[in-house]
Amino acid sequence: MRVVGTTGGIASGKSLVLNTFMNLGAYGIDCDVLSREVVRPCSKAWWEIVNCFGKDILRKDLEIDRTRLREIVFGDSEKRKILEKIIHPEVKKRCMERIEAIKKIESNPNALVVIDVPLLIETGIQKEFEFDKVIVVYVGEETQVRRVMEREGVTKEEAKKMIELQMPLKEKLKFADAVINNEGTLEETEEQVRKVFKALSS
Repeated sequence: MRVVGTTGGIASGKSLVLNTFMNLGAYGIDCDVLSREVVRPCSKAWWEIVNCFGKDILRKDLEIDRTRLREIVFGDSEKRKILEKIIHPEVKKRCMERIEAIKKIESNPNALVVIDVPLLIETGIQKEFEFDKVIVVYVGEETQVRRVMEREGVTKEEAKKMIELQMPLKEKLKFADAVINNEGTLEETEEQVRKVFKALSS
């Protein structure tokens, strides 16, 4: 079984690429989804976050208001590091549990597990997971800014600030074994994924 890490930047199209891999038959693990799972009410990470950031970040149903929390850590690198220190170990633990569960049911040596990790390069997690390959989903800066504005409903300046919190996509390309360019049409992106899937599964 081969384990592949995919990464990129905000609004680069990581979810599209992951879903395409899954439609082709790969197992998919989305760390953004896991990050929401590990902060469910009364979980270990939930208590730590509430203790650090206060009850004001909670909605009436006790779920963490992700928008409110993001606003708090957005311009404060120290608070952002505290939040990451709480969430990342829990996500890593759950991710490893998923991989082990897949290993128990999958006997095909060419089976592919694709893990979408937004901060794969920044956290150095590719060394811990020993990914067989690292795939970077790439878009140009102008496209990324436009997509962040559309998706998040923010201004151009706000979009740029959100993007600047992450490593530039051009820097991430240095760590890539394969690159999926998501500048074009849906069909063009899917065709690139099919080629990578075929190469990794043979």
